[in-house]
Amino acid sequence: MSSLTTVTPPAAGDRAPDFTADSTSGQPVTLSSFQSKKRVLIAFFPLAFTSTCTTELCDFSADFDQFSGKDVEVMPISVDSVPTLREFKAKYHMRVDLVSDFKRDISRAYGVLLADKFYSARAYFLVGLDGRIEWAHVETSAGLKRSNAEILEQITAVPA
Repeated sequence: MSSLTTVTPPAAGDRAPDFTADSTSGQPVTLSSFQSKKRVLIAFFPLAFTSTCTTELCDFSADFDQFSGKDVEVMPISVDSVPTLREFKAKYHMRVDLVSDFKRDISRAYGVLLADKFYSARAYFLVGLDGRIEWAHVETSAGLKRSNAEILEQITAVPA
């Protein structure tokens, strides 16, 4: 496994590091703007157009209504630029907006930046209505991903 940054990823119960970043919606997204309104599933993915990432993001789109039905905003984040993410979203007709961490600040804050590769590990953080992490998982390899069934199970296991 590649070396993660020196920051330890937040765990359940920790306050989620806040951020504002550009997205494919054309508007900046601020994590704290969802507080008291919606839970947020932050899903770090290494790079657009790679096989596992494409499968994962297409799965999020396919199951968009299941996440929405649980009042969870899915927020995929990668180090790709907004134009690259727009092209990725358009090519695969994704229903979720993608967030650009081009400067790697968010990946660093969450302790998931792979320092030797300069992109993030695949990782998931479920942020509750109170702005705290309810569930977190960091993959040991970029080729691994959680299934939406498992993620939805975790969302259901932690009452909103």
